[in-house]
Amino acid sequence: MRRTLEDKIVDGVNYTLLAIIFVITFYPFYYLIIISFNEGLDASLGGIYFWPREFSLVNYTTILSDPKWIMAFFVSVARTLVGTLLGVLFTCMVAYGLANKNLLFQKVYYPIFIVGMYVSGGLIPFYVVLRHLHLLNTFWVYVIPSMLNLFLLLIAISFFREIPSELEESARIDGANDLKIFYSIILPISKPILATMSLFIGVGQWNSWLDSAYYVQNENLRTLTYRMIELINTSSVPTDLQGPAVELATQAAQATPFSLEITAMVIAIVPILCVYPFLQKYFVKGATIGAVKG
Repeated sequence: MRRTLEDKIVDGVNYTLLAIIFVITFYPFYYLIIISFNEGLDASLGGIYFWPREFSLVNYTTILSDPKWIMAFFVSVARTLVGTLLGVLFTCMVAYGLANKNLLFQKVYYPIFIVGMYVSGGLIPFYVVLRHLHLLNTFWVYVIPSMLNLFLLLIAISFFREIPSELEESARIDGANDLKIFYSIILPISKPILATMSLFIGVGQWNSWLDSAYYVQNENLRTLTYRMIELINTSSVPTDLQGPAVELATQAAQATPFSLEITAMVIAIVPILCVYPFLQKYFVKGATIGAVKG
């Protein structure tokens, strides 16, 4: 089709608006990156907008040379991988069972899950439950309580209900049981919902820090985001008080608490940004499942 003048004007306005939105959303993160690669003392003078004025890796070497940050990074990676794997698997298993039209008392379970989504027992009762389960101050306190995501459970139920029942019936004729059908047939054709759940659960695991603050006392089990929050909080106190930010800053004359804060943010954000492009194709399809059919 031949494009008219009105089409060109509309396209021009759209591209202009998209460019403005892109700059507004991308530049803050870009600014964090250039500050993290700039000398801390020089960055404190201001006037840096598009590229580092005094390029330096001192902020990264200062943080990454600290054993506490190295351990926190591995704890965050471990909890993200294990928590995402078990969370997706367990949530899918429950959703697959609830999606079965022959499930007894099926209508009873939904109100329970809806109430569980919006009503919480509170921090103290949850702490008591974790204590009786002997999960406090262990790695599994990051994983077990979050294995069932109620919001993603409802989306997964809608997805599994759209799968033709003929697939299960043919598998049962061949002698497959429920577990065989679930692992060999249902999961392989559920990549969109699996990718969506993996992204949501993985980001939640990576960014979580309250559980590390409330339920863990072992410094070797602290997460990367907890270290980042600790660094930000301690850098806001008077400099005559000692803290992780002050200690890190004194290790390198060219680093400041502010530049270390920015660097910690970049380190915490980059891994998630690197994973998202690989899941985007499935995420877009999986995220619309609940809107099409609830």
